[in-house]
Amino acid sequence: MTTPASSSRAPETPDAATTSSSLGHGLKTRHLTMMGLGSAIGAGLFLGTGVGIEAAGPAVLLAYIVAGVIVMLVMQTLGEMAAARPSSGSFSTYARQAFGHWAGFMTGWIYWFMLTMVLGAEMTGASAIMAGWFGVDPWIPALVCVVFFAVVNFAQVRGFGEFEYWFSLIKVAVIIGFLVVGVLLFFGWLPDAEPILFSNIAQVDFAPNGLPGVAAGLLAVAFAFGGIELVTIAAAESENPAASIRTAVRSVIVRISVFYLGSVLAIIMLLPYDQISGADTADESPFTRVLALANIPGVVGFMEAVIVLALLSAFNAQIYATSRLVHRLAMEGDAPRIFAKTNSERVPINAVVLSMFFAFVSVGLQWWNPTGLLTFLLNAVGGCLLVVWVMIMLSYLKLHPVLEANGEISTVRMWGFPWLGYLTLAALAGLVVLMLFDAGARMQIISVAAVVAVLVILSLFTRNNPPLSSEAMSVQRRRPVTQKD
Repeated sequence: MTTPASSSRAPETPDAATTSSSLGHGLKTRHLTMMGLGSAIGAGLFLGTGVGIEAAGPAVLLAYIVAGVIVMLVMQTLGEMAAARPSSGSFSTYARQAFGHWAGFMTGWIYWFMLTMVLGAEMTGASAIMAGWFGVDPWIPALVCVVFFAVVNFAQVRGFGEFEYWFSLIKVAVIIGFLVVGVLLFFGWLPDAEPILFSNIAQVDFAPNGLPGVAAGLLAVAFAFGGIELVTIAAAESENPAASIRTAVRSVIVRISVFYLGSVLAIIMLLPYDQISGADTADESPFTRVLALANIPGVVGFMEAVIVLALLSAFNAQIYATSRLVHRLAMEGDAPRIFAKTNSERVPINAVVLSMFFAFVSVGLQWWNPTGLLTFLLNAVGGCLLVVWVMIMLSYLKLHPVLEANGEISTVRMWGFPWLGYLTLAALAGLVVLMLFDAGARMQIISVAAVVAVLVILSLFTRNNPPLSSEAMSVQRRRPVTQKD
């Protein structure tokens, strides 16, 4: 037998290297679920929702449905592989097993690059708002927050999970409260409020800007659900990875769809179309304008607090994700060995320090804003998630027959192999085509292609490095082969 299901998930006898490099197992299913929700419910929802609505009108709901279905299929695919072979490297590990060293190196580091750049943008946005609250320079709240989250991520993983759980729970509660207020406004059940019903949506065509507007709206919302793949990175540190992934993936997909579609529907119904647009500040947010209809006092300050919370929660989760990815890459020989070391709490302390360092660098780039460089890097971010999703689907198509033959598929299974996998790849290719024909998005494809090329070249310098642990070597041996049981 090559790799029976029982042995693929059984704990191995640790050697000295494995013991000093192994991660903890303190996360619970509720932690994973809320981390996935929290990562996808960020400032982009509260500030950027109006961009898609402005482009597509009420037809933006179709764009969200299409994007949601694509992400659901990608997550179900990733969930199948993660439940069968839990790994903190997640999609990077599966790309390596499917296509070899270069694929694991490129996929892991491109996701790390994407999150690092996003870290800087999120902390810059949060610190700008907080600086206005306290009348200080933005670097002061940025420094305080980065140090605080360093301490959070140095702690035992269960402490991090609890912190992120409550952070995300507050955001979810805000969305639920917003939807409740939306229903009350729609039917006019608030004091001194007239029913709005369908009066706003009746004044605009379903797709006021035609098919090009719907296409632009799809691009605006295509990556709104990005971040929920973080669940499969964290699952490796859960008490029961396979069961946790099954519950978390299904729960996150359903709840994210309801929250996003519900919020967008409420905004379309309750605000005149000509008042909906993208927002740079909390007072311009469609959420703020809807809540203002309910005469809620201090609504701008409230939304500023929610936006800051959303940014900091995402920042915290992404510090966690980048540190775990670097730890796994070090275990595989694709990063310096020092980043594989864990402390007494089973936290990859050096990898966390690296993530914090580059968080500072990313924030510094936002403020320094060197001509051309920051624009290029941020443009690349837009396409990085697309590359990761494509690699997930390609890895699934290569690995699924092996997982099936070895009896490793257990709690999560992707539907309709292989045709649904190919259909998902076709949908992702359609997004690429739309981006190539959109002047604003075209540069994202060019930038990310350059980043991918650089990473593939860099992978050549580490291809002969042996994996650090016996566990990593066993993963290497589980690459797709032709043998069957």
